[in-house]
Amino acid sequence: MFGTISEEIEVHVPANEAWKIYGTIQLAHIVVKELPNIIHKVDILEGDGGVGSVLKVTFPPGTPLLTSHKEKFVVIDDDKRVKIAQVVEGGLLDLGFTLYKVKFEVIEKGKEICITKSTIEYEVKEEAVANASFVSIQPFVAIMNLVAKYLTQGKDGQASA
Repeated sequence: MFGTISEEIEVHVPANEAWKIYGTIQLAHIVVKELPNIIHKVDILEGDGGVGSVLKVTFPPGTPLLTSHKEKFVVIDDDKRVKIAQVVEGGLLDLGFTLYKVKFEVIEKGKEICITKSTIEYEVKEEAVANASFVSIQPFVAIMNLVAKYLTQGKDGQASA
C-alpha cells in the first residue's frame, strides 16, 4: 500500500529566509532544542548535512514502538527549495514499511511571504498495512509552526522588525 500525506502553512518571511533553516542541518538542531517531545537527539553519521548525509534520529524515551532510525538526505535543491529525507534503516522500516520519505518545500508566495509544505510518502507491505496508522503529519506540522515562530519572532517572544 502506497500513501502520501501533506500539510502546508503560510509564513510571513521571504522564502529565501525560510530556506536558510529548511535547507540546512539547522532545522534538526532547532527541533531537538525546542521540540524534544518529537526528536530527542540527532547525530550526523556521514556527511556534513548536505545531500548524501546520513543522520541517526533518536526519538524521546517512551515513544511507542520507535526508538530511532537512520535517514539520508536524498535531495537538497536550493533552487527549487526542496529537501527530501528518506529513512534507510530502523524506525518504520522495522514495522513493515518499504519506503518512508519526508519532503520539505518552501514555496515563494510573495516578496515577504512563503508557504512551507511537508509531505510524507510511504509504502507498507500488505501484511503490515495496519501499521500505516503510525504515519502522522502532525509532528511535521509542529515543526513547521516552530520554524515559522522562530523566523517571525525574536528570542524574547516579540515580533521581529
